[in-house]
Amino acid sequence: MSTTGTEPEPGTEEPARKGKFTFPSALTVLAIVTVAVWLLAFLIPSGQYDRNDSGAPVQGTYHRVDSGQSFVDRLNDLFLSPVNGLYGIQDEKTSLVAPDNVGSLYGSAGVFLFVLAIGAFITVVFATGALDRGIGRLAHRLRDRGALLIAGVMVVFSVLGTVEGFAEETLGFYGLIVPLMLALGYDRMTAVGAIILGAGIGVLCSTVNPFATGVASSAADISLGDGIVLRFAMWIVLTAVTVAYVIRYAKRVQRNPDRSLSGFLPGDRDHEQTSSEASEVPELTALHKAVLIATALVFTFMIFSVVPWSSALTGEADAEPYGFELGWSFPELAALFLCAAVLIGLVARMGEQKLSSTIIQGAADFVSPALVILLARGVTTIMNNSKITDTVLHSIEGLVKGTSSSLFAIIVFIVNLPLAFLIPSTSGHATLAMPILAPLADFAGVSRSVVVTAWQSASGWMNLWVPTTAVTIGGVALAKVGYDKYLRFVWPLLAVLFLLICGFVALGAAVT
Repeated sequence: MSTTGTEPEPGTEEPARKGKFTFPSALTVLAIVTVAVWLLAFLIPSGQYDRNDSGAPVQGTYHRVDSGQSFVDRLNDLFLSPVNGLYGIQDEKTSLVAPDNVGSLYGSAGVFLFVLAIGAFITVVFATGALDRGIGRLAHRLRDRGALLIAGVMVVFSVLGTVEGFAEETLGFYGLIVPLMLALGYDRMTAVGAIILGAGIGVLCSTVNPFATGVASSAADISLGDGIVLRFAMWIVLTAVTVAYVIRYAKRVQRNPDRSLSGFLPGDRDHEQTSSEASEVPELTALHKAVLIATALVFTFMIFSVVPWSSALTGEADAEPYGFELGWSFPELAALFLCAAVLIGLVARMGEQKLSSTIIQGAADFVSPALVILLARGVTTIMNNSKITDTVLHSIEGLVKGTSSSLFAIIVFIVNLPLAFLIPSTSGHATLAMPILAPLADFAGVSRSVVVTAWQSASGWMNLWVPTTAVTIGGVALAKVGYDKYLRFVWPLLAVLFLLICGFVALGAAVT
């Protein structure tokens, strides 16, 4: 999943050389941010907005207040920030967050458990071998139709990216896709583009990706299904543009190999050898087909359960929900994926011991992104208790005040670009930034879902090329393509995507 961004897949990281700088992990970055924000809270004046009945800040009502915190209180907030980030309770009268308060849940316990549950589910699916073999069979069937093969692989990766953040998992497919592309007369860059850009554009245009859209929607206090129509339209258009871009490059190389940006290594032009390797793909068994169908049904049901159908079909945000709407959120989705993990295990006849150990292993593998979420939420508890959140919001309000709704959406997208570089974890970035950015949508008179879309677009756009992501740097290393050559290949597409994103978020803000 595209969650931490800085933790490379096992076996893809080169041995660290003495004295070589290594970008810190998302957990380390957020630990540094936690201490930095705690220190800044001594310098930033406390203040707050008046709130309306729904709890949203009222524009123009910001005023300075006394935080009422002693140094010991602030030190205690720093100490308890991870705990508050998980299950801190916000007092209804004082608005302070603490583990033993009486009030509403401020921490991210629901999202934390959801991430562990979906980690267990995805790990069980991969343990069956059905997904790997399914993609392998698709590539094998289309091996004699180059353009269709590229489009098929990219669309599958994009679908997986938009619904469940499929990103790091692509590192396991280079051994299959690279030889296939070479056998068809393409180069290694074609394989890199198909894999990185295929999955990456799906994550960029996440529709219900729990690690991007889900976490951001939770932090923005909106439904996962809010804004799904705009995000789906973006996914269709941007995926089509990206697929066309890679196919255009591939055909150019096929016609004239000298125009390859990556060049060819010894043996790359040996078509017979790679074709033979490509033919060694096992058939899909009935069991694998059943697992793939069950997995597709689970994600289809997830989408159905979270979409506010009445609002999506009528265009009215306050439309009366239809009787068939479920309106599910993270507690129900966590239960869904836990049950689905068991269901997949039963369908695959894994056995009780293997299924139990796989579920536990899957949850354990996803502890890292889950911890990122609670650490980032812990930062917001420090800001909340020291009463500087509204002060920061007020300062940003001054930057966007008077702008049109469309320009506001574009500014949100651009502001998030450097944040996405500093915090490559999509989950951490969302949890940290959204409590500040989402209320700006209220001031601008646009839906908070537009801010979520602008944020995830910035995160996804940066993660298509920044060297701090294992998906990019690990991918070019596995394909034996220079990172500088990859940048040369991808920058025209990045420019086109930048303009398209600005157009979509501006349109989304204008029509809300």
